[in-house]
Amino acid sequence: MKTSPVIVITGASSGIGEGAAVALAERGATVIGAARRTDRLHGLVPKGVQPHVLDVTDDESMVTLVDAVLAEHGRIDVLVNNAGYSVFGAVEDVPMEVARRQLEVNVIGLARMSQLVLPHMRAAGAGRIINIASVAGHVSEPLGGWYHATKYAVEGLSDAMRMELAPHGVKVSIIEPGAIKTEFGGIASQSLATYSGEGAYAAQARRLAKTHEEMFGSQAADVSVVVDAIVHAATASRPKVRYQVPLSAKAVVAAARFVPAPVMDAAMGRMFGTNRL
Repeated sequence: MKTSPVIVITGASSGIGEGAAVALAERGATVIGAARRTDRLHGLVPKGVQPHVLDVTDDESMVTLVDAVLAEHGRIDVLVNNAGYSVFGAVEDVPMEVARRQLEVNVIGLARMSQLVLPHMRAAGAGRIINIASVAGHVSEPLGGWYHATKYAVEGLSDAMRMELAPHGVKVSIIEPGAIKTEFGGIASQSLATYSGEGAYAAQARRLAKTHEEMFGSQAADVSVVVDAIVHAATASRPKVRYQVPLSAKAVVAAARFVPAPVMDAAMGRMFGTNRL
């Protein structure tokens, strides 16, 4: 890595993206923090982060960002694909246009940003792509099918990209957070109420919202554990393939791998109150 890498972080206006942008800028990197909510990005300027508007559902917006960074700095050393959000509700209830947007932001936007920076990284013979996935890409909660679908997709894309890019000197790392104190829990609860707050799944939705309130409240880990993982993936000479944080995330992934599906289904049903009514 160069002494002062040029790093682009999407979804940098809050939470994990904001924390990573500030932490990397403090370590001397040139950080471009990109997001739709530019009003929130301006607060990062005094902390050394360069703000840039970005909508990962708008191809022109993505092309404009990459072209602007290359024009000013001549290279992009690290791309942190952090932009994303959660839609919760039963697969039956969530309108298809809402599901499509979830996929567009969490998967297609990530892939397109990668497409735009990779020719320049390959030409340089070096670079890093850091994709923010989730333990939700290993184990699914009921009423979270569309969100989980996006995170499983990020896992598959990242694994393929890592193998494709290895001969070209480009490294790919996946960050897999568990329950972290961010806006995630509140947004998930809102969409649960919107799409499954009434009807056949209403009782399950209420129970899941309550569980999320606990999981993403006092029980959740601080954003700093994810930020530390991103910083390591961006700067270490040998970044890991996967970072599961906090430690409880490792346990969840291990359980998903080794526990039989009927047993896992029963455990998730008890946890989220979705066993047979």
